[in-house]
Amino acid sequence: VQLQASGGGLVQAGDSLRLSCAVSGGTLRSYGVGWFRQAPGKEREFVAATKQYSSETTHGDSVKDRFTISRDNAKNTVYLSMNNLKPEDTAVYFCAGTLTRYAGVWYYSDSSRYNYWGQGTLVTVSS
Repeated sequence: VQLQASGGGLVQAGDSLRLSCAVSGGTLRSYGVGWFRQAPGKEREFVAATKQYSSETTHGDSVKDRFTISRDNAKNTVYLSMNNLKPEDTAVYFCAGTLTRYAGVWYYSDSSRYNYWGQGTLVTVSS
């Protein structure tokens, strides 16, 4: 399976942006998908995740109430809607997938649980 992240760009603080993660070579409904980000000089950070065969989602504390993950299984695409962007949201955003089903959606916040990774898309937020 391949994951292709897209939709990044340069925006101003307070703007909105929607990232897409297109899944090919597999059926999206079978995959748990997470978004992670990594800023220069910082460790990779969990952003949001959606569990397979479920409507359950989870979001990182730093993006709760601003970012929303969603999936469209018919389009084999997972989205990350980002509102009220801040300069500290600047990072490369990666989507990742796993076929393993975990009991709780919180398990999907752990990047080590993912087997498939996309190439990343850069989001830059200017102040």
